[in-house]
Amino acid sequence: MLCFASSLIVGIFRRAESEKMSSHSSGLVSNPFSLSSSRNYTKTARTSQCVKQLPIKVTCGSQKLLRHHIFPSRIPVCQRLEHNSPISAILTDENSTMVSSEDDNENIGILSADPGLEPFKDHFKYRVRKYVEQKRLLEDYEGSLEEFSKGYLKFGFTREEGSIVYCEWAPAAEEAQLIGDFNGWDGTNHKMERNQFGVWSIKLPDSGGNPVIPHNSRVKFRFKHGNGVWVDRIPAWIKYATADPTRFAAPYDGVYWDPPPSERYEFKYPRPPKPQAPRIYEAHVGMSGSEPHVSSYRDFADNILPRIRANNYNTVQLMAVMEHPYYASFGYHVTNFFAVSSRSGTPEDLKYLIDKAHSLGLRVLMDIVHSHASNNVTDGLNGFDVGQCSQESYFHTGDRGYHTLWDSRLFNYANWEVLRFLLSNLRWWLEEYKFDGFRFDGVTSMLYHHHGINVTFTGNYNEYFTEATDVDAVVYLMLANCLVHNILPDATVIAEDVSGMPGLGLPVFMGGIGFDYRLAMAIPDQWIDYVKNKKDEEWSMEEISRSLTNRRYTEKCVAYAESHDQAIVGDKTIAFLLMDEEMYSNMSTLTDASPTVDRGIALHKMIHFITMALGGEGYLNFMGNEFGHPEWIDFPREGNGWSYEKCRRQWNLVDTDHLRYKFMNAFDRAMNMLDEKFQFLASPKQIVSSTNEDDKVIVFERGDLVFVFNFHPETTYEGYKVGCDLPGKYRIALDSDAWEFGGHGRVGHDADHFTSPEGVPGVPETNFNNRPNSLKVLSPARTCVVYYRVEENHEEHNNSESVNDSKTLVADVAAKLENLEELTITVNDGENNAIENKLKDPKNPEVEETESRTPDG
Repeated sequence: MLCFASSLIVGIFRRAESEKMSSHSSGLVSNPFSLSSSRNYTKTARTSQCVKQLPIKVTCGSQKLLRHHIFPSRIPVCQRLEHNSPISAILTDENSTMVSSEDDNENIGILSADPGLEPFKDHFKYRVRKYVEQKRLLEDYEGSLEEFSKGYLKFGFTREEGSIVYCEWAPAAEEAQLIGDFNGWDGTNHKMERNQFGVWSIKLPDSGGNPVIPHNSRVKFRFKHGNGVWVDRIPAWIKYATADPTRFAAPYDGVYWDPPPSERYEFKYPRPPKPQAPRIYEAHVGMSGSEPHVSSYRDFADNILPRIRANNYNTVQLMAVMEHPYYASFGYHVTNFFAVSSRSGTPEDLKYLIDKAHSLGLRVLMDIVHSHASNNVTDGLNGFDVGQCSQESYFHTGDRGYHTLWDSRLFNYANWEVLRFLLSNLRWWLEEYKFDGFRFDGVTSMLYHHHGINVTFTGNYNEYFTEATDVDAVVYLMLANCLVHNILPDATVIAEDVSGMPGLGLPVFMGGIGFDYRLAMAIPDQWIDYVKNKKDEEWSMEEISRSLTNRRYTEKCVAYAESHDQAIVGDKTIAFLLMDEEMYSNMSTLTDASPTVDRGIALHKMIHFITMALGGEGYLNFMGNEFGHPEWIDFPREGNGWSYEKCRRQWNLVDTDHLRYKFMNAFDRAMNMLDEKFQFLASPKQIVSSTNEDDKVIVFERGDLVFVFNFHPETTYEGYKVGCDLPGKYRIALDSDAWEFGGHGRVGHDADHFTSPEGVPGVPETNFNNRPNSLKVLSPARTCVVYYRVEENHEEHNNSESVNDSKTLVADVAAKLENLEELTITVNDGENNAIENKLKDPKNPEVEETESRTPDG
């Protein structure tokens, strides 16, 4: 059945009466959860960390943070829950029936995971019921959620038995035509027919064995609306759209994209396996080149991907892939949801990029924008809104259909055809382009009717589960996450949410929304505030530690010190804030570093590293920030004379051997290598044993590594006592003060550190900082040093484990980079099999690593 009758949709999606929320009880929380800082539009929900499950009395639904900075190694609650409740079965069974009794949704997993949510049980029951009902309707009328998500096989342009078929949903249109280059833009002979569901269609048989519409030719949908006016719009499901590059602000045209087999890019490499923890390199293809112009997908694949791989990232997150006429929107004002941005090349070029990434062991995530759409009426979906009611439009009508801060349109997530469009959009990018997952933009705007505008999230549960919650959007996100993980079980899906809604990162079968990770968005705000507004001696070790560890237990986060948000014009990156104008004059290694530069490089390394090591279960860095890229990003706009000068990345700075940028880049590479070797990001063991305000030192364990961060601007501590879990001998794994990282080489790497027992075994309060063992170390000012425990029977092997050993790390990475660059040079348009041949060479040092990442490649 092509689509659901509009009259039925109205009845199905009529909103139920708002549920009543309990807001008066209080109780003890046996499983502590965290919460958000009390800031306007705050950006996090966080994790608690205590050795004991100490009960704390809280106001109903208020997320409190326990101050014992210890996070024990234990199995997450979500893994301990059994899938034996009726609601669990319903949420996971593809052939399930609709909830039919009150008992069916009494045992919602998220309530067991967090008893503090019990007062909001009615809310969870309501939204779970809405999800189950919606999923059942899709099964009844479309076959399944998966079949429903194949809308691109029915809508837009498709091939069928020697013909081109074009279908478009436009229920308010009175007449419709297909126009384009193929008919001289005269649709008189290509009128479309409407069915009872508001879908217009036309079938164009081939002529002389060739399609009537040539590949790569322009097309548009022409229709007449209620006032008798004819308008031309780009087809909603178009796969490619271009504009005349010789005309300023030229309107876009849809492009019929169906290349002959000889011109289609065929994928050669399998997806790399899902890493235990994502180390994400956020990138914008268009501004990835050194020259002030728009870079291409192939440029990025050949020149930037090897850099990313050499720095030991395992995931690339691509911004601005979906077509957006306004370049300065950073790709967030989307007009054509199924089309790749034509500024950087064709669909085949993007496929080449993703295949090249997979060949290097890199997974690729897409920045997906389903939170809103461009207000552009000429080029985008907004052009289909001609005054019709919400059930006949992609968007809500009236004020509810507009985002006042973003000047964009808001989707009606209760509409059947909107669900088809958005869910099919997810499947399209996964299957056609082989993306490995998504980062959902603007999730906060989706979750609430107020969109987070002028709202303060303090962590009180009453802020999340009220009539302000947009349950239709919540249900859509649950469906989206269910679909993505059904299609690609190893997909990585990340939510950009500043509110920290509980359950956002829990599975759908538990009544959660189903994301794998949430961006820890409060962390960069904290760092910018410190660097901008506080002197070094005013930095609070307790506050830093709390902001990094304050996230919801069992809900994973991706931490970052700065992303593209901190790099755009009007703000400054951390490096630029720390060193400012001296980045133009004092970055040469041919002279001694100035105090400003010395401090800046030291703190840049420490800020990024402690964020990675303590802030979440994944890590993200924006393109160029790894080496302290100076200046900001400024896209061409009227205010800068439409200049591309600052819409690029100055790779020459990090490539120039006598400039200090190379030190920050080398440390970034070593940070990632440390996780590659020890997998500490994936470890549930996170223990902050000391936040000493007088010493300005933070000591913690992640996995079995011991981290010592000395933020003191002047004082070096000899024989500094730090606690640890396991007894034995420890050596340095990473040292930010090493010469190869622009440091002063004050810590010797040839010393063994032996532990001493502390207190009474099994009685933590008698131990040193609640740790059963301790060791003494040298801790220079403004440095971070990591120690690993030497296994006695592998001592000889572990002598080479230090990831900042200048004889091992630098040579290893240089060899990798040289090898990757060589591979890059030999690849031409994806047609050359030089990479494959090189990987088969048993003498090639890359064989073992590549095969371990892609065993069937």
